Amino acid sequence: MEWYALFVKTNKEEEVQKWLEFYFDKKTLHSCVPKRKIKEKKAGKFYCVLKTLFPGYVFICTIMDLDKYRIITTIPNLIRILNKGSYYSRIEEKEMSIILKLVGDNSIIDYSKIFIKNCKVLVKDGPLYGMEGIIKKVNKHTNRAKVQVSFMGSPRLIDVGIEILYNLD
Repeated sequence: MEWYALFVKTNKEEEVQKWLEFYFDKKTLHSCVPKRKIKEKKAGKFYCVLKTLFPGYVFICTIMDLDKYRIITTIPNLIRILNKGSYYSRIEEKEMSIILKLVGDNSIIDYSKIFIKNCKVLVKDGPLYGMEGIIKKVNKHTNRAKVQVSFMGSPRLIDVGIEILYNLD
C-alpha cells in the first residue's frame, strides 16, 4: 500500500475523511488528517487547541486502481488527487515516515518536552524525540517549535507545540 494526498476544500478535511470511511473499509483504504496540539492565548489565558497540520489535505494509504480513483473523485469537497503528470502520484515513503512518526497512532502531534542549553535544543520526550535535526526554531513565548518536513518534494515549516522543561541559556 502506498500514500497519496487528496487536495480538499479547507475545513472540509474531516467531512472528506468520513466519506472515505463510508466508501472503503480500513483494510482497503486508510485515511489520515494530521493535527497538531498547540497552545493559543485568548483573553490572557492559554488554551490547548487542535489545528490541522496541512489545511486542505487528506492523506490516504491504499493500493490505488482505477475503480478506487473513480470513487474518490466523486466525493464532495474533494478538489483533486495530488499528482505530478499522471492521474495520481504517490508520496515518497521517506516523506510520509517523518509525518507518521510525528503524529503517532491517533493522528495528533502531541507536545514534546525539551531542554534548551547553549542555544541547542535537547528533546527529552514526545514525538520530536530523536528528531532534533528537523527543529529549525523555538519560540519560548508561545511554546512552539518550527519543524521542517518535506511534502511532495518541497520543504515546509510547520508549528508544533512544545513544553520547555528548563532553559539553560
